[in-house]
Amino acid sequence: MAGAIDNFLAMLAAERGAAANTLAAYRRDLEGSEGIVGDLATATRADLSGLAAAWSDLAPSTVARKTSALRQFYGFCIDEGLRDDDPSAVMPRPQSRRPLPKVLGHAEIEALFRQAEEEASAERPAAVRMLTLLELLYGSGLRATELVALPVAAVPRDAPFLTIIGKGGQQRMVPVSRRAQSAIGRWMEVRGANKREGGSPFLFPSRKSHLTRIRLYQLVKGLAARAGLDPAKVSPHVLRHAFATHLLEGGADLRVLQTMLGHADIATTQIYTHVDSARLVALVNERHPLAAGRGSG
Repeated sequence: MAGAIDNFLAMLAAERGAAANTLAAYRRDLEGSEGIVGDLATATRADLSGLAAAWSDLAPSTVARKTSALRQFYGFCIDEGLRDDDPSAVMPRPQSRRPLPKVLGHAEIEALFRQAEEEASAERPAAVRMLTLLELLYGSGLRATELVALPVAAVPRDAPFLTIIGKGGQQRMVPVSRRAQSAIGRWMEVRGANKREGGSPFLFPSRKSHLTRIRLYQLVKGLAARAGLDPAKVSPHVLRHAFATHLLEGGADLRVLQTMLGHADIATTQIYTHVDSARLVALVNERHPLAAGRGSG
């Protein structure tokens, strides 16, 4: 049954539209498990029972992810007639709580933008690009992968929207603020002045392709350090979280936010509602009929 993992991954790509990063993560988990128990396609329950001990030092969320990968793999094996039993029933079932996202405060966001705008004032290409990246991360909530791979064709012309191809190849429209539009316009002028970059199909070109996610992380953390912030607290994903959190604080509808973020399940979006707790407590204290000073006498 050689090649079972490859066939499983091919199915995920063809039938579920799994992204390259998702497929790579599944491969790492499955091949890592195979390195412990041997050929997964022929592994027995007794073989798999040893995984719990091997994973004892891992976080519950990591164990849950690895277990999920194995369960799906064995479901595929049964569907394809590669085996008639599912040994994954012995796998651990950790109770993992999804961690709350790291959130930047408004003052920290302002510090980032002050630094980026100051650096971009000299119209240096790298600084103008950094400001544009920041505007799109915080102003539109794009994922790092979505941002670096943006084609020039996605740049809005008449309508203030970006056309994004997100996870699983799903397309969505993302609003672009006037600030972000202005930054994109500045960057397009600078980009067009460079013959090599001006001919690239990508909005943020780099050599023969586009800016990498790793480089984007480095750029964001470098900006954070120059702005006097702890780089460990700042990343492209943290800026996406700040976009969602601050919109909810401002009264945004959860369903609208789900669409803008490209979440398939609203439960993923609901994690951001934790930030409203303080505002809700204040609302109850100030507006409830039984609040101190109201309804008395």
